[in-house]
Amino acid sequence: MDIRGKKLLILGGNRISCEIIKAAKKLGVYVVVTDYLENSPGKKIADESYMISTTDVEGVVNLIKCEQIDGILTGFIDSMLLYYNEISKKAGIPCYGTYEQFQIATDKQKFKRYCRRFDIPVVDEYHIEFPFIRKDLERIEYPVLIKPVDNSGARGIFICNNADELMEKYPVSISFSKTKQVIIERYMISEEVTIFYLIQNGDIVLSSMADRHVKNSQGGTIPLPVAYTFPSKWLIKYQNDTNNKVVEMFKSMGLKNGMVFIQSFIEDSKCIFYEMGFRLTGSLEFKIIEKLNGLNPMEMMINHALTGKMCDQDIKSIINPNYSKFGFNITFLARPGQIDKIDGIEDVKVLDNVIDVVMAYDKGETILDDAQGTLKQVIIRVLGVADTNSEMIDLMDRVHGLIHVYSEDGEDMLLDVLDTTSLRNG
Repeated sequence: MDIRGKKLLILGGNRISCEIIKAAKKLGVYVVVTDYLENSPGKKIADESYMISTTDVEGVVNLIKCEQIDGILTGFIDSMLLYYNEISKKAGIPCYGTYEQFQIATDKQKFKRYCRRFDIPVVDEYHIEFPFIRKDLERIEYPVLIKPVDNSGARGIFICNNADELMEKYPVSISFSKTKQVIIERYMISEEVTIFYLIQNGDIVLSSMADRHVKNSQGGTIPLPVAYTFPSKWLIKYQNDTNNKVVEMFKSMGLKNGMVFIQSFIEDSKCIFYEMGFRLTGSLEFKIIEKLNGLNPMEMMINHALTGKMCDQDIKSIINPNYSKFGFNITFLARPGQIDKIDGIEDVKVLDNVIDVVMAYDKGETILDDAQGTLKQVIIRVLGVADTNSEMIDLMDRVHGLIHVYSEDGEDMLLDVLDTTSLRNG
């Protein structure tokens, strides 16, 4: 599919959006960025930029018409999807999802209700009214997880071990919700997986499944991911037990194009879903999926934005989630503070089978205190592939040993990484 010379508008120029900008420019696309920030990272590498807020629907529509832009895309933030859809409709350019689909995908409660209709297990909830009544709080089996229904990036999520903690965290959690709604769920201590689908002209194809490894619970916040490994050891069981139900659910939602990821716990050898995303993943698995499956979801999303088509090939004939190789995504987390020194990046980049090293912060930048317990603590991602499980683990260990991040005081800022012993034994 030749999209060279076409104009793509990116809604928001934050650091991770640079991944879309770089991919589009590599395909020969002219890239425009708009947001309300003068020096957002994306504006520095785009071909052209504007100071129009991404939530100013009429302003962005006028920009699209005046500059004869062919397509728009937003990448990794749930809260932007409804604006993206509204702008696309008013400008008459392609959008991979509908308003109703994005509503389900970005509202954890709506998604779980949809799952129940198709007999797909989801995490149990407690339904209590606010202001809380003590007897309602006492019938809850603790610990529980409280989280906003419509936020992402682990913002506003807390573990509550008793009624007092739940009452304390409720107003904090609800402050992160645009609709002022929270979910109170049973706190799950179990293995996790992330499941990926690609969608083309209504064909819904399981593209990959990863084991999601978490650590570093900090002060009542949820553990954060330190690695993803592909393929998941639960892949075959998922295909046998759950995949067909999920495909039927997505068909019922009317999904036609795009990509989906689902986050799930494993309990009693079953997947227990808790949320989905109908967008590109901030953890950048598309880089791994391209190596393992031969199709790049990022490029497909860019193609659709500009042409209304994901790709020329039939994805059903190409994608096979039962690939023979192995992939990994190491997620380095750092404690709050100012970054003085980052060692080992260039050494890791030249390692065989490392696909990419993606920086979320640079030397001199500060990880703020309010980042604690959220994905804003992610400082570096390293993605790679290997021919065997053993080779993958060896490469992960080498990466772990090479990268170090130091504060102004010379202290190591990195939190604990994955102990790969579990992968060798598993």
